[in-house]
Amino acid sequence: VQLQASGGGLVQPGGSLRLSCAASGFSLDYYAISWFRQAPGKEREGVSCISSSDGSIYYADSVKGRFTISRDNAKNTVYLQMNSLKPEDTAVYYCAARTGGFILERLWRSPYEYDYWGQGTLVTVSS
Repeated sequence: VQLQASGGGLVQPGGSLRLSCAASGFSLDYYAISWFRQAPGKEREGVSCISSSDGSIYYADSVKGRFTISRDNAKNTVYLQMNSLKPEDTAVYYCAARTGGFILERLWRSPYEYDYWGQGTLVTVSS
């Protein structure tokens, strides 16, 4: 069972990146998937979440209107499209999977709710 996060890199403010979270060894059809990020010296924070059971999608207020989460079950992959990037978006981004496909809105931001984690991909927003 493995999650592989990829797609990070260096981008200028205002630019875009698309992160991918690919699963191997299990099907994402039955998991809620979230993206978290952690900047140096800061706690890990929830960025966005997508369930598989009812299609619910959640975003942190700081990324609403700029980031879009989506899933492609055929490719067993979840994406995070990040537009209008800001320097404060700089962080290591992780994807995480929660068994069962559903997570309450009040819980999705808690890292303790997830069973599997990817290794992280670094996003740097700088001119």
